[in-house]
Amino acid sequence: MSLHNRLREIRNQKGLTQETLARVVGVTRQTIIAVEQGRYVPSVKLALELSAALETPLEQVFWLGNFDGEKS
Repeated sequence: MSLHNRLREIRNQKGLTQETLARVVGVTRQTIIAVEQGRYVPSVKLALELSAALETPLEQVFWLGNFDGEKS
């Protein structure tokens, strides 16, 4: 199983740049890029901070799925 996310999609819907979201949650823009691309799995704390900053429930931003992308 792997962690999937809709971070980029939700961030864009909210009209936030990667830089702004990074500043709000206290990480670098490169961290946001890595999370959006699935190259970095955020800590529970960071995942919660991201969902709070996006005002979106955690399970709508991140979910565990099989390798084929299906939610489990």
